[in-house]
Amino acid sequence: MKLITRDSDYALRAILYIAEISKKEKGLIISVDEIVKELDLPKEHTRLLLKKLAENKILKSYKGRKGGFTLLEPANKISVAEIVEIFQGDIDSDFCVLKSEPCPNIKQNCRLRARLKKINSLIKDEFKKSTIESLIK
Repeated sequence: MKLITRDSDYALRAILYIAEISKKEKGLIISVDEIVKELDLPKEHTRLLLKKLAENKILKSYKGRKGGFTLLEPANKISVAEIVEIFQGDIDSDFCVLKSEPCPNIKQNCRLRARLKKINSLIKDEFKKSTIESLIK
């Protein structure tokens, strides 16, 4: 199990960039070109990620020559958990740390399962508590 996938990483980096710029200049629309240039991300992939964030009401999309994206909600209202769940689904994992597949012992008594569930719960709680604004600080 990957804690953060490439899509979640790129999306979080883009949102952080938009939030930092927005903090300096309220209402500024940030273009995909600017984001990919500043963060050295692949353009087409980043565009698709930003579109998905807009579809999920995290960003507001503006079309046209001067188009781009802004945050739809304040940075202190957007959690890391929200972003990760958009791209990775529920943060809970049934994947075994020893194999990269669903655990065949999920209904049996796996010696690691209880500890892994506790660790997963801690990670999920931290992702929920971590806002975009707290990451900027």
